[in-house]
Amino acid sequence: MSTARKLLVTTLAASGAFAGTFASSMATAQDEAGEVNIYSYRQPFLIEPFLEEFTAETGIETNIIFGDKGLTERLKREGRNSPADVVLTVDIGRLQELVDQDVTQPIEDETIESNIPEQYFGENNEWVGLTSRARIFFTSVERMKPAEIETYEDLADPRFEGRICTRPASNAYNVALVASMIAEHGEEETKTWLEGFKNNLARKPQGNDRAQVKAIRDGVCDIAIGNTYYYGKMMEDEEQRSWAEAARIEFPNQNGRGTHVNISGMALAKHAPNEENAYELMRFLTEKTAQSMYADVNYEYPLNPDVEPSETVASWGDFKADDVSLAEVASLRRRATELINEVGFDD
Repeated sequence: MSTARKLLVTTLAASGAFAGTFASSMATAQDEAGEVNIYSYRQPFLIEPFLEEFTAETGIETNIIFGDKGLTERLKREGRNSPADVVLTVDIGRLQELVDQDVTQPIEDETIESNIPEQYFGENNEWVGLTSRARIFFTSVERMKPAEIETYEDLADPRFEGRICTRPASNAYNVALVASMIAEHGEEETKTWLEGFKNNLARKPQGNDRAQVKAIRDGVCDIAIGNTYYYGKMMEDEEQRSWAEAARIEFPNQNGRGTHVNISGMALAKHAPNEENAYELMRFLTEKTAQSMYADVNYEYPLNPDVEPSETVASWGDFKADDVSLAEVASLRRRATELINEVGFDD
């Protein structure tokens, strides 16, 4: 680990003694010049490479706490005494949660605004996206013709009865997809679609995105929904490569509104003690070097339109992304969850 960075990793279920050690370490970090403090839902191995590059370019050291849950609650508890400057996370739901709990402040910077398209900013610039992942179809190479299923709406088509697998609809990725359907079609039509989609399932929703691709390999279903980056992850895993090879990637709604995307993103902490350095980091994360590194390490798409995806990601083909504001999608997540429960999708 770089000596220029202090990395503290916890799931925030640690003892009070650990919490005290962390608070002391971060307070010490604040007293030193040229530092920025990061709370991250993103795993350390994903963010360390570009943070090392950031320190090399700017001389600003980074201090990180990683948590798989509870960071928003921690920020709320800490209030004005919080050492956090920047929060890194995945999924618009977690970004919106930060806003709803009033632990962020607007990001006001012309460089950041010029680097990232407007649709990937939250309301009042309370968060901004960094990379995206597309919510696509994995279809059986053996049992499906290319483009046999073309749209999310087709998931409810009786032609595909008993042929679709998905993780629970209550998962954040699927909630965002349903919210995007509400944005496009309204609540009543989306509820009808969910009912038809449920009727076409080959089995009860279960597992994660990779488990659905395995189910295609095993002949359980012919169509699955998943995030693009899982394909790259499976191809680099010797055990899971055969799962990926049994399926192709297909981008839905290419003749219409485009494929739904979700994002990783960042927010400026409401009481950031090192605000100037926080802006230095956020500008860096939206520029070419970090956009390439950030996207490549997890097979994601850079959101800066001047930065190309990695060779592997590019090999999956070009696609049109849905241009709906993700702030609007975030605002519809609660209603999406209610509709999912109303139709008993995961039962």
